[in-house]
Amino acid sequence: MVLVVLSLAPLRAQYNKAYFFWMGREHIIENRYREAIRSLNVLLNVDREAYEGFLLRGIAKYNLEDLLGADIDFTRAIDINPVYTLAYQYRAITRARLGNYEDALRDFEEAVSLRPEQSGIYYSRGVTLLLSGQFEKAAADFDTFIHYDPRVADAYINRGLCYLSMKDTLRAEADFDKAIRTNRESPDGYNRRGNLRMTRGQTAEALDDFNSAIVCDTTYAPSYFNRALALNKLRRPGEALRDFDHVLRLDSTSSVTYFNRAIVRTQVGDYNRALDDYNRVAIYSPDNVLVYYNRALLYTRLGEPRAAIDDYSRAIELYPDFAAAYINRSELKRQTGDIRGAKSDLNTAQQKIAEYRSRLWDSTRVSEFADTSRRFNRLLSFDTKLTPRRLAESGAGSNISLLPLFKFTMRDSVVVAGAAAERYYVPAIDSLTRRLGGRPYEFSNRESDIATDSLVRLSRQLADIPSDDYCHLFRLGVAQSLVRQYTSSVGTFSTMIELYPADAFLYINRSTVRAEMTDFISSISQGYGRITIDNDPAKKLRSGTTRSYDYDEAIADLNKAAKLMPDVAYIYYNRANLQAISGRLPEAYDDYSRAIELNPDFAEAYYNRGLVQIYMKDTRKGCLDVSKAGELGIAQAYEVLNLYAAPEHN
Repeated sequence: MVLVVLSLAPLRAQYNKAYFFWMGREHIIENRYREAIRSLNVLLNVDREAYEGFLLRGIAKYNLEDLLGADIDFTRAIDINPVYTLAYQYRAITRARLGNYEDALRDFEEAVSLRPEQSGIYYSRGVTLLLSGQFEKAAADFDTFIHYDPRVADAYINRGLCYLSMKDTLRAEADFDKAIRTNRESPDGYNRRGNLRMTRGQTAEALDDFNSAIVCDTTYAPSYFNRALALNKLRRPGEALRDFDHVLRLDSTSSVTYFNRAIVRTQVGDYNRALDDYNRVAIYSPDNVLVYYNRALLYTRLGEPRAAIDDYSRAIELYPDFAAAYINRSELKRQTGDIRGAKSDLNTAQQKIAEYRSRLWDSTRVSEFADTSRRFNRLLSFDTKLTPRRLAESGAGSNISLLPLFKFTMRDSVVVAGAAAERYYVPAIDSLTRRLGGRPYEFSNRESDIATDSLVRLSRQLADIPSDDYCHLFRLGVAQSLVRQYTSSVGTFSTMIELYPADAFLYINRSTVRAEMTDFISSISQGYGRITIDNDPAKKLRSGTTRSYDYDEAIADLNKAAKLMPDVAYIYYNRANLQAISGRLPEAYDDYSRAIELNPDFAEAYYNRGLVQIYMKDTRKGCLDVSKAGELGIAQAYEVLNLYAAPEHN
C-alpha cells in the first residue's frame, strides 16, 4: 500500500515555513520522497510543533519502506495534535504493515470516532482486519466503504478475498466479477477470478482470465506466472516455460519462478537447465528444504549420487525429521558402497515415521515431511515465499556494508553543500583544508574522483621536491595513499608526526592509510572478511584461513588523535569502523554513540551503528538508527529498511 497526500489545511506559519511545507508536499506528490524529507527537515528544525510537517515526513518515510521512522513521525504529529485524524489513519496503516495489528486497530477506532464519515478509514481498517484473519469484520468494513464509494474495484477484490477465506466461493466470485465490471482495465480482478477457477478445476476458464489480465497490463508478472500454471496443468509445458521466462525477464530474482521452471524443465527432460534453475533458487532461498530435496532427485537422474547425497544431507540439516530424505539418502549410500550409513539412514527414517504416527490418531495426517509416499514437485503459487527476504541478489549481502572512513583526500566534485556542510563543519578541518589550498583537497569518506594518472604524476612531482614544509608533505602523503603507495604514505605521515607530534590530523590520516593497506593486502590474499549483513545475521565474521590481519596500529593512531582532539566526532566514527571490522562490536557501538553525542546529525554514524545493532540481532533498534540515517540523507538506508524493518508477510 502506498500512502498518498490527502488534502491538508494550509500551514499557519511564516512564509519560509510554508515554502518548505509546500516543497515537501510537492515532492511527495511527484514520488521524490528523499527530496521531500530534506525539505521537511528544514521546516521541522525551525518549527517543532508543525504537526502537518511530521505527517508529511512520515508519509515520505513510509513510501521509502522506513516503517519505524514513519511510525515515529505520525506519533509526533498525534502528540502535537491529539485529534489529527489523518495521523491516526496513517499510523494505523503503518503499524499494520509492521504486523502490529492490535495497535493499528486501536488507531483506526480513534480515527473512526473522530471522522466516522471518512470512507477511506473503513477501507484501510478492512485491509488490516483481512491481514489479521478477522474476515467477517473485514468484510463488514468493505461493505461500509462500498456503500460510500462503489466505484473502487479493489474494495470488491478485498471483500472477495474475505469471502474466499470464509470458504464462500460463490460470493467471492461474485465480488471478483464486480471488480472486473468496475475496472476492466485492471489485471487484478481477472487474476483473482482465474485463481479461484483454478482451484475448482476450471483450468480453461482460468486461462481465459489470465489472458485477459495480460491484455490489461503486459508488464504485470503475476499474470504471466498464473498463466504458466494453467498452461502446465493443460499439458502445454512449452508455453508454460515461455511464460516463466517472461516473468524472469520482468523480475530476475523471483525464486519461486525459478523453482517452478525447474520442475517443468524436469518434467520435459531438460535436466541440465533444471539444475541451473535449482542452483539459482539455492542462492536466493538458501534455507528452503524443498530446494535441496528436489535438486537431489535431479542429481540422481543425472547420475551424480555424491552431489545428491550432499543435497539430502542439507535438507536433513534444515529439517531433521525429513524421513523421505533419509530414505532416499539411504538408497544412494547403499549404491555407493556405504552400507553402514545406508542402514543408519533407513533406521532413522523408520523411527521418524513411527514417531509421527504414534503422536497422531489419524495416520493420514502424518506430516508431509515424514510421509515418504508424498511428492514434493508441485508447482507453487506466485505468493509463495520460499524463505525470508535476503539482503542481496547474490545471497551474500555484499552490497550492504559499513560506510567508509573519513580522511583528507582529493576530489574534484563537491561532496556536501549548504545545510549539510554546516552539519559536518569542524573549524580545525576547514582551516587545514584552506591551508592545503582548498579544492581539490577535502575531508570526506568518498573515493577520489580524480584520474589515477593525474594522481600518479602529482605524487611523483611532490616526491621529487625535497622539502620539510608541512603542506608539501601532507599533500604528498595524501597523493601516495590515493595511488596505493601505502608504505610510502605511512612513511610520509610518520615523518610529519616526528616533526609535529601534537597534530591530530596526521594520526587520523595515517590511521586510514594503515587500514586501507590492511584491506588491500588481505583482499589480495583472499583472507579477509568485512562486516556485512549476511544471509544469517548471527553468522560470525568470516576470517582468513591462512593469515590474520588486524587494525591495532590504525586504532592506536586514532587513540592518540582522540587524546589530542577529544571533541571531534570523526575520530570516534573511524575508530568504531575499525572496531567493527575487527569483530569488537560492543566497542564499535560505544564509539558510534560517542560520535553521535558529539554530532547529533552524524548520518553515517547512525547508519553504521544501525548495521552493527542488526548484526548483533537487535534489529528494531538498528532499524531505528538506520531510519535516522535515511532522514539525514543516507540513501542506502532505505535498502536496509526495506529488507529488515517490515515483517516477511507484507
